[in-house]
Amino acid sequence: MRFECYYPTINRNAYHAIAFIETQPNMKIIRNADLTFEPAAHENPLDPGCLKKILMRQGDIPAGRLQMVNWVFLKPQRAFEAHYHQKMTELFIILSGRVAVHVDERNDVLLKGDAIVIPPGAVHTMAALDGQAAHYLAMGIVHGEGGRTVVVSG
Repeated sequence: MRFECYYPTINRNAYHAIAFIETQPNMKIIRNADLTFEPAAHENPLDPGCLKKILMRQGDIPAGRLQMVNWVFLKPQRAFEAHYHQKMTELFIILSGRVAVHVDERNDVLLKGDAIVIPPGAVHTMAALDGQAAHYLAMGIVHGEGGRTVVVSG
């Protein structure tokens, strides 16, 4: 089912309509503390030299084209602008620091090693906590052509 949502654009007096499929996956948080290490597939399971934690399996990753992989530095006590992506799922993996994340109407705190999957159309922002900077990987998976990033006025 398709429907339209209206979000303010960077032009605070204008609104931009987006249409997306209602069946888009919901936001998902993966907690590092809930994961265990296991031998990598290429290792001897009895004496592995390399261990891994599986953040997402093939079925957890939405179909699309990988558009970006960024190492992001979030300044202490700062947040990035609230925005959404019309046709892109974002995956953030926290490398250091502690962050507050706000996705649509949900608030949460992410720690080093945690990950979050943000579906297209979900308004999101993230702030570094505790007076410390945060580092994270941001990956974008695009679904189709012509999507934009839209900043939402506060």
